[in-house]
Amino acid sequence: MKAIIYTKYGSPEVLQLKEIEKPIPKDDEILIKVYATTVTSAEGMMRRGDTLLSRLILGLLKPKKKYQIMGIEIAGEIESRGKNVKRFNTSDSVYGFTGFVPGAYAQYKCLPEKASLEIKPKNLTFVEAAASVDGATTALFFLRDKAHIKPGHKVLIIGASGSIGTFAVQLSLYFGAEVTGVCSTPNLELVKSIGASEVIDYTKEDFAQNGKTYDIIFDTVGKSAFSHCKASLKKKGRYLVTNGSILKNLILTFFTSFLSNRKFIYGMSVEKKELLGFLKKLIEEGKIKPVIDKIYSMEQIVEAHRYVEKGHKKGNVVITIEQNNSILSEN
Repeated sequence: MKAIIYTKYGSPEVLQLKEIEKPIPKDDEILIKVYATTVTSAEGMMRRGDTLLSRLILGLLKPKKKYQIMGIEIAGEIESRGKNVKRFNTSDSVYGFTGFVPGAYAQYKCLPEKASLEIKPKNLTFVEAAASVDGATTALFFLRDKAHIKPGHKVLIIGASGSIGTFAVQLSLYFGAEVTGVCSTPNLELVKSIGASEVIDYTKEDFAQNGKTYDIIFDTVGKSAFSHCKASLKKKGRYLVTNGSILKNLILTFFTSFLSNRKFIYGMSVEKKELLGFLKKLIEEGKIKPVIDKIYSMEQIVEAHRYVEKGHKKGNVVITIEQNNSILSEN
């Protein structure tokens, strides 16, 4: 089978399309024929080996073999299953999250039956389904499970035009909140089109200086600081952040939980099955939908990584794995 491999850290050019052995599912695994995956900031961080912590996990000098195929979001069809698998059937169309060991940058991927997978929403193509996993589940986890969003809440979303941000806008509206999106000039209309009642162009205005306050400030891109945003939070307000220094985030989360009436909240959504099931229902009801910026083939993976690395993508960037026209329209 074909797979995109990287055997050293570096620029997008370290990614190479190669032929490798097709995996065989274990008794408790399914074999997914992959139709689509994505390029996220997480893959860029993996490829570069940005931090000491990431290298301690992935490999100090070069990526360990099990991490050499990236891709954490997956959509495809079950080709076969192990003898003990009962949750899924052969030919089921699925979408989901590969977990801590990626591998969706390949024509086939084995995953345990208990992995964060769900039957694909019937109204989405495989391309759309691949774009409805990590950003959507992360937004839902932080807004619903960590911030306990409620009807009438005022929510400010920093990075509202990105993968997490576009889902955060739509989910906030679903939960009955009033949404203000923060993004750059070219993305203002997009964020308005998905439901934000107000949009702030961060190149022209600092939201922290306009005197308005919010129940939730959700930084989806790590472009703000709690100290800068604190005055824009209402009493008992929640500041959510998805990235940045893990140690600093944990310390701030711990201390604000005891010492402040405005909370700093950081976490990680590892178990995504329930989240995916919840989102599937909303997607099939037409309440939320993925935003897709660009679609690339496997052969264009270097170009795709270069584009995402610029930091200006709108919503999601998708990689098609099986190269046939039916993927783009098949439900």
